[in-house]
Amino acid sequence: MSRPKLLMVIFLIVFWGNHVSAQSPLKNRVIILTDIEADPDDTQSLVRLFLYSNQIDIKGLVATTSCWHTDEVNPESIVKVIEAYGKVQSNLLKHEKGFPTENELLSLVKSGLPKYGMTGVGEGMDSQGSEWIIKELEREDDRPLWISVWGGANTLAQSLYKIKKEKSKNKARELISKLRVYTISDQDDSGIWIRNNFPDLFYIVSPGDDYGSATWTGINGVFNGLDNSTISNTWLSKHIQQGHGPLGAAYPDVSWGVEGDTPAFLSLIPNGLNNAEHPEWGGWGGRYELYKPDFSKTKEGRSIVEIAPETRPIWTNATDNYIRYIPSEYGRSVKKDTTVFNGYKETLWRWRNDFQHDFAARMDWSILSFEEANHPPVPKLSHPDKIIVKSGESFGLNASNSTDPDGDNLSFLWFPYLEAGTYKGEFELGQPENASTIHGVAPIVNKTETIHIILRVADKGEPSLSRYNRIIIQIEPKKKRATNSN
Repeated sequence: MSRPKLLMVIFLIVFWGNHVSAQSPLKNRVIILTDIEADPDDTQSLVRLFLYSNQIDIKGLVATTSCWHTDEVNPESIVKVIEAYGKVQSNLLKHEKGFPTENELLSLVKSGLPKYGMTGVGEGMDSQGSEWIIKELEREDDRPLWISVWGGANTLAQSLYKIKKEKSKNKARELISKLRVYTISDQDDSGIWIRNNFPDLFYIVSPGDDYGSATWTGINGVFNGLDNSTISNTWLSKHIQQGHGPLGAAYPDVSWGVEGDTPAFLSLIPNGLNNAEHPEWGGWGGRYELYKPDFSKTKEGRSIVEIAPETRPIWTNATDNYIRYIPSEYGRSVKKDTTVFNGYKETLWRWRNDFQHDFAARMDWSILSFEEANHPPVPKLSHPDKIIVKSGESFGLNASNSTDPDGDNLSFLWFPYLEAGTYKGEFELGQPENASTIHGVAPIVNKTETIHIILRVADKGEPSLSRYNRIIIQIEPKKKRATNSN
């Protein structure tokens, strides 16, 4: 090989190696629409969001209106939280890479129109926010663009209005296909307009203004028979607000419900459980199924938003039958509870202690050294996360190679999440469910079915942190033997 060719080969190897090593895991990209100052919970949710800003690709922070905040927008309030974040960003980088700078986040702050709902949608109603959504959609980026709506949706509605008016049908279809929307119920009248006029748009919502029945309220509801301490004012004061630096000091007291907007981005956090493209699989932000909800069952709430029937399927409330595993003082460290919880909110609050502990740990990162703080464990399967078995066959699962960056002792828990799969019969894993390995026997099926099994690995640090693996068992029916006709 000639010297020039050899040098070229070496250059390509070095370049490719550096290029591959510089690749970061695929992050969900998101634009936030917030009616900040309508309720302190938007500020609370921003504090949490920025603690995950190295794992979620934030592309915009837009101040909007809502039914509670009809004629003004407050981008300066977003700026205040970013400035608090900027004071701790360098310490966060001691724990994980990739936290954006204060200036990078400040460049993303935009405003919607200070108009309520559909009065701010139409000819001449463009805003910084609506133009920014279109600009981000038109970037050469294969990832979906999530719109996380914490207040009214009219800034998004204006973007869609302009896309439909000015783009070709094919281009409009291409752009809209990249959108993923999660709205915290309906906080203006543009939400139902969007769903009616853009029937192919991926849209997650507990529709109308009946907040009491919405999945997202699982984050702040106080439920009988549960440990609700991690959403208590005492817990928030100790673990988030006080003694946790400028970002903790920026976290306001609860006025209505704590962090009612946070479910709009919880499922974008990479934790081994969440898969934002599959709301029906369930995760930290709840579980949702695609169907056309029965409008007759929608209750009138206290909002000024007009309730209207849904005209097409949407991703909305789904029901889990949830049985907890609770600590046991003697013998096996956990035992299965006898109480069955059933409902929409269960799909979210079942993970609440886990994501609250995670929040508290990240708040610690803003002030503590790496050695002083806790960091999440790293589950590791000894096999693929999708396994194909035949009806009635046994299978084994193994996570014994899981590790913890702090050297903490690990606890394991395996459990089927039947609502996430297609198989709806009874199924139990073998015992014990809290060892690093477990076995199971596939049920008898007449057609291909799936069962989701969740591995939860938790450390014994302070606070205890959890990460997951989702194993999908694909069960194939056994082929019938051909009969001899002779």
